[in-house]
This record gives sequence, C-alpha cells and structure tokens, in this order.
Amino acid sequence: MIELVVTHPGGAHKDDLLAVCVLIAEHGVPVARREPTTEELANPRVAVVDVGGEHAPERMNFDHHHFPREHAPTCALSLVLDHMGLYRDALQLCDWLEPAEWFDSRGPVKTAEWLQVPRRAVSQLNSPIDVTLLRRFAAKGELSAGDPLYEYMRFVGLDLLEYLRVARTHMDFVAAHAERWSIEHAGDVIEAVFLPRTEPPAEEPSSAVANYVRDRGLEEVVAALVYPDRRGEGYGLSRYQDHPQLDFARVAAEQDVRFAHKSGFMCKTSATDPARLRALIAAAWMAKN
Repeated sequence: MIELVVTHPGGAHKDDLLAVCVLIAEHGVPVARREPTTEELANPRVAVVDVGGEHAPERMNFDHHHFPREHAPTCALSLVLDHMGLYRDALQLCDWLEPAEWFDSRGPVKTAEWLQVPRRAVSQLNSPIDVTLLRRFAAKGELSAGDPLYEYMRFVGLDLLEYLRVARTHMDFVAAHAERWSIEHAGDVIEAVFLPRTEPPAEEPSSAVANYVRDRGLEEVVAALVYPDRRGEGYGLSRYQDHPQLDFARVAAEQDVRFAHKSGFMCKTSATDPARLRALIAAAWMAKN
C-alpha cells in the first residue's frame, strides 16, 4: 500500500493525470503536485509519477522521460498499468492508449504522422472535458478525498480498472466456451466465433466475444460473431469490425429472424441450432465481384 502520490507541478498531460486517477482509485491516498524529494524517491510507500528521472516500480517510481529516443512510445500511465499487470489488456482494449503514448513521448506532429492523419486532427479530437480536467488538475498543488476534482478522478480510475479487470474475466470465459467455425459458402470460407449458451450465462456476451477475437489476434481472420441474445432465447449475429462481405439485412425476411439492422451490421434470431445459425451467416454473405 502507498501513502502518497507525487507528480510534477505545472502543465498536466493525459498520461500523468490518468496514472494518478488509477492510483487514487486503487489506494485512496492524497496527491501532491511538486518535485519529489530524495527520500520520497527511495520510499516505496510514495508513488512518484511522471517525474523523478527513473522507472523503478519496486519503489513505485514511474517516470519515462529518461528513456532513450529509440525506446518504444511509453507514458506514465503505461508504466503504472504494467506494474499492476494490466498494460497488455489495456493496449489491446483501449484504443486511446497507444495514441496517448505517442503524443506524450513523440509530440503531436509525430503522432499525427503515425496515425496518418493531418496534424490538426489530433487537436480536433479534444473537447472541453479534456481541457477543463487537465487545466483544473494543473492548477492544484494538493488533492485529497472530498475534493470534487479528486472524487471525479477516482471515478475515472475506478471505471478504467473495472473495465480492464472485468474484460479479462469475460475474455477468459469466452476462451473456455467458444467454438471456431469455418463456414464454406460460394467458394469462400467464412470464419466465425460462436459462444453457446452456458450456465451461468455469459455477461456482456457480444463485447466479450469481440474482445476475445482481439485478444487472440484474430482481427484479420474472423468475419462473424455469434453470441447469446440477452433479450430472448436465440442468438445475436454480427459482423466483426464491419466486415464488408457480411450484410445481415439480407436475412431480414427470414421467419426466425426477429430483427435485422437496416445497416446490416447485426441481426437477432430465435434460432438455436448451430446448423441454422451457420446457414444465416452464409445467407448474409456477399461474394466478392
């Protein structure tokens, strides 16, 4: 357990603010925005974030500024999450994390080049939420429980930690129960992941299956997801990452299809037989011209 979080004074960035949010959520300790003392750097009960000139997680020191230029883009939040055993999942499941690493360690121009977008697009994604939270955090010298900003930051940290920990539990559940399907149709092979009904039932089955696909590195392979419908006895069928050859609007007229989104990205069916579910996926498939 730690007793204090120390981070640098002056301007705040997304990485140091979020790192502090996570530590507040986990430990509920006060925050000081100032340079750390030599004694604090040596004290494992004081977490030193984004300042201090060393990365020594055994002493709860999380600074990345001394890393060499060729070091992979890294930020204070990366170091804290890695210490907590959550970095790998966060990098896979939080699309905003890698851009935050690039922005903090390479700056906006290099980040825009890496994202292959105009430089202005990086700032176009900001909002008053980002600006106000960073500005108010930067203006504080100390923060402790009861302060509205402190409590808001605690919420941010709690939600992030809960998301990552629950997502890992759900992905492990899918890994233990899911099936891989290879559906041959019109000369193509449609790859799908099927999660059957279980007891106890899967929580958030659609997102759990999608996260499982990312976790297993199957993004370029899988086209369709099949998962229990939480509103009925049947299943939901959806295309993974908007696969261009799947259009579930094509099966809207089928008797056992209760709902098909007009954009074609998903449908709900009362069917439970795997053979029928495979047939619906095949019927929604559009062969390449």
